[in-house]
Amino acid sequence: MQTVLSTNQTADRKKLIFILVISLTLVSGIIIGGLLFTKYFRQGGGPDMNYSSFEKSQQTQKISDDRQTAVTKAISKVSSAIVGINVEEVREVQDPFFNDPFFRQFFGNVAPQRQVVRGLGSGFVISGDGYILTNDHVAGNATKISVTLTTGETVNAKLIGSDPVSDVALLKIDKNNLPFVNFGNSENAIIGEWVIALGNPFGLFEINDKPTVTVGVVSALNMKLPAEGKRAYKDMIQTDASINSGNSGGPLIDVEGNVIGMNTIIYTGGQFNQGSIGVGFAISINRVKKILEELKSKGKIERNFNPGFRIQGIDEQIAKYLNLKNKNGVVVTQVQKGSAADNAGLKPEDVIISVNGINVRSEQDLILEVNDLRLGDILNMKVIRAGDEKTIEFKLTSEK
Repeated sequence: MQTVLSTNQTADRKKLIFILVISLTLVSGIIIGGLLFTKYFRQGGGPDMNYSSFEKSQQTQKISDDRQTAVTKAISKVSSAIVGINVEEVREVQDPFFNDPFFRQFFGNVAPQRQVVRGLGSGFVISGDGYILTNDHVAGNATKISVTLTTGETVNAKLIGSDPVSDVALLKIDKNNLPFVNFGNSENAIIGEWVIALGNPFGLFEINDKPTVTVGVVSALNMKLPAEGKRAYKDMIQTDASINSGNSGGPLIDVEGNVIGMNTIIYTGGQFNQGSIGVGFAISINRVKKILEELKSKGKIERNFNPGFRIQGIDEQIAKYLNLKNKNGVVVTQVQKGSAADNAGLKPEDVIISVNGINVRSEQDLILEVNDLRLGDILNMKVIRAGDEKTIEFKLTSEK
């Protein structure tokens, strides 16, 4: 019995030793394999490591691609063609004190003081040989103009031509092989589509050598705006992309990177308020293109004509006096003798209801259309006279 028990114990011991040897062998193999694996891949070897780097690179590229949108691609396409503009203008400034009647009674008239006024704006390069577009109210009256490029270089610019009516100016710098923008077709603009405004708000371009970008949508198209003097703000694109002081003259682009407008005006909500409230306006690029070549070749748009008549709006009393059904239109109050309007048969108390196919509801409608014409253009008006509709047509001649 004892012999049998000893034999069994010996067998169990052999099994235990065998299991321990196998276990130690496996553990040793795992440890050695792990060390070799770590050493091998720390050295950058093996096909598995190459695959892992490629996969990581692909994931990084995918994240980068996901961040790229039509907007970011359009900005990248255009931003190098944007410039900051600084101007100096000499103005005659008169202290109101010297205009006081009491002062003038004893001391007479005092000549205005000449003063240098500095301003800034934006612009965009339209050709590789250095032509730049901006607003007339930015550079049209400047005595000195300098342009800052995205390279950080600042160069003097020459005013090639300017048109106060459309508020467009053309500059030229002595540079070649410049990046430049592509013109789009503003007639294809869609209300609600994304647009991007680039420019030099508050002079930040000169500090950073790059334009500031704001994004919004087209809020409205073919807008007319009241303006001082002979400016004719018509065919304007309204946008809620933030436009601030200094943005004037910069481009408004679509998501394909094409310029569809020139940023020009903002509404601030009050006379003494400043900054964007999301109501900005750009001159449509199709309107700009119509006068660009003329500015390049002649330096101006010839608008020195005399319409030869005066008008006023129609109120209830005038409408009743003239037996009009409504207050739409304007009434002629005076016709200059010997003028083209007089020779064409226009008379006082004629009510103008359309001009060159555009309906006239108020004085602003007629002023916008007439101011936008050129010397030698034909003015075709429909008028109501004593209840009958008549057509008056004549060529615009120079002022006398």
